[in-house]
Amino acid sequence: MAGKDRILVLGPTGAIGRHIVWASLKAGNPTYVLVRDTPPTVNKPRLVTAANPETREELLQNFQNSGVFLIQGDMNDHQSLVNAIKQVDIVICSFGRLLIEDQVKIIAAIKEAGNVKRFFPSEFGLDVDRHDAVEPVREVFEEKAKIRRVIEAEGVPYTYLCCHAFTGYFLRNLAQIDITVPPRDKIYIQGDGNVKGAYVTEADVGTFTIEAANDPNALNKAVHLRLPANYLTLNQIVSMWEKKIGKTLEKIYVPEEEVLKQIKESSFPNNYLLALYHSQQIRGDAVYEIDPARDVEASEAYPYVKYSTVDEYLDQFV
Repeated sequence: MAGKDRILVLGPTGAIGRHIVWASLKAGNPTYVLVRDTPPTVNKPRLVTAANPETREELLQNFQNSGVFLIQGDMNDHQSLVNAIKQVDIVICSFGRLLIEDQVKIIAAIKEAGNVKRFFPSEFGLDVDRHDAVEPVREVFEEKAKIRRVIEAEGVPYTYLCCHAFTGYFLRNLAQIDITVPPRDKIYIQGDGNVKGAYVTEADVGTFTIEAANDPNALNKAVHLRLPANYLTLNQIVSMWEKKIGKTLEKIYVPEEEVLKQIKESSFPNNYLLALYHSQQIRGDAVYEIDPARDVEASEAYPYVKYSTVDEYLDQFV
């Protein structure tokens, strides 16, 4: 019996990449990561740091101790990228928003290597072919959609992972700005709070990504993470939080016109976060019908996966 596919993770120390690495190891896939000699300097928003306190150096050492294969290389060094890709079967990219367009270099290396069974481009958000988001996030989603079109035009086998709202960005602060824990007094809610959003922990994104990587039925399809217990409106989530702390929050509903004004007048990262919240909470970008010809609903394809619920996630903040 053949062993499991070898998986290479690009961007392995990021907010999502680290969880994909651990999930790959847990699933028994031989796991490889590409490591630069000189890592880029990135000033991460406080919210991201709060959700991922482990440093890059600590993480790489833990990877190595756990059996991950570290490959020295650089996305900007074509030959090192080709050499790394030739050692694996599946390539999963989890680059951040500033490197989305650079994935054309990975696609070129995959084409030259000629051995890759599947490529997961860096998506890990809403479905970039189904959204009504505004700037500054719209530009990022359009860049991701362009990468999809390049992959398809080049005939590279793919899976797109659409996981929507990370708990580390959307739930640990209940979509509030400038705090890293849920509020206990008052809460600002975009729109009327009745639009469904899809929430998932970063660790579960890793688990479902590897499930899809090991699933031949996910080939050349988009996999959607809208988990039943986590497909909720913000009003439902706030009610859940209120019951946990035994207190009713003051709710301030912000109309779309005011939200758009706030986005325009805010600087990064607040404008970016506000636009992400707006996409889900007002525009309803997690609400759509699945097309079986091109989509896979993760909760139906992998019903055996035990995922963290919103209710469970909020317990840590009580």
